[in-house]
Amino acid sequence: MIINTPFFLGSIFLKNRVVLAPMTRARCVVGTNVPNDLMAEYYEQRAGAGLLITEATAVNPVGYGWANAPGLFNDTQCAAWKKVVDKVHSKNGVIFLQLWHMGRQSHSAYQPDNGQIVSASDVQIMNGHCYLPDGSKAPCEKPRPLTVDEIKQTVQDYKNCALLAKQAGFDGVEIHGANGYLVDQFFQSCTNKRVDEYGGTFENRSRFAIEIIEAVSEVYKPSEIGLRISPNGVYGEMGSEDNDVFFVELAAKLDTYNLAYLHIMDGLGFGFHGKCKALTTSDIRKVYSGAIIGNVGLTKDIAEGMLRSGSMDLAAFGRPYISNPDLAERFQNNWPLAPDPEYAVWYSPGAEGYTDFPFYEPENPPEEST
Repeated sequence: MIINTPFFLGSIFLKNRVVLAPMTRARCVVGTNVPNDLMAEYYEQRAGAGLLITEATAVNPVGYGWANAPGLFNDTQCAAWKKVVDKVHSKNGVIFLQLWHMGRQSHSAYQPDNGQIVSASDVQIMNGHCYLPDGSKAPCEKPRPLTVDEIKQTVQDYKNCALLAKQAGFDGVEIHGANGYLVDQFFQSCTNKRVDEYGGTFENRSRFAIEIIEAVSEVYKPSEIGLRISPNGVYGEMGSEDNDVFFVELAAKLDTYNLAYLHIMDGLGFGFHGKCKALTTSDIRKVYSGAIIGNVGLTKDIAEGMLRSGSMDLAAFGRPYISNPDLAERFQNNWPLAPDPEYAVWYSPGAEGYTDFPFYEPENPPEEST
């Protein structure tokens, strides 16, 4: 099966085409945004994947807004992430760090000096809520638009995060441009109401992401940088009438940058906004010649079909990788999968529902040769 075959991501050798999707798991030491030994164990367990993409990691304090999720904007965090990377590399794994800024999905409780949250524009999430550091819920707040100077500084924050990622030993980075976080807030017309060089036209709405890519390319080669997008998603109260055109044009523009990959959440299992036609990896493939990762709702058979069609090159799995730490090995050996985990354990502190899922043990393991 193609999913079990090797693949070159630029010059990076991947042992198979299975990708650990980035999933926020909130397992940092309670009250901190510093990775720990438990997280190192979690990623080491899943190093059988061809590529591991870490959970979303805040590039600066302003971009942080999820209790016990990690950041990478200081030396303490860098040293902690290095332990994770070293564990993965000890198992011949490849790992990318996902760079994250939550924008309007943060809350003033997380902001330095309880400052106002920021976004592309002052468009508020009206029907959602935030979880505060103590675990309680609060209504989403109204953001203020980033000034042009603040946008330029945020671009540098992405670059600085990439520098720390390089220092920690990450093989590459993925820019999180999906799920209604800051980059996506610039992409989409429902949240970007700007009238300056960062709003209005498709070129202007993509400018922030392009500037991040170009800044991070001063640290990592373009072939070591990925971008994640979610043209169909409703998460974060997103969805725009022109997504089916904007994201195709964005992909065509990105095709000239020779990135490691474009990571497309095209499945509808994470919610569909229904404001325009749904985009698929096949739609993006028409204008994008580089590597494509498909994501959301994939099974082994669905992924195999998409790989054979050529609409994508790598298949990312999220929930199945929570309860099957050896998912790639199960695919390789046609072993059965454990059921998806209960939602209650996704973000619970500690090892339960995180590193305690068993590896598959065949009933008749092969005998050792003598």
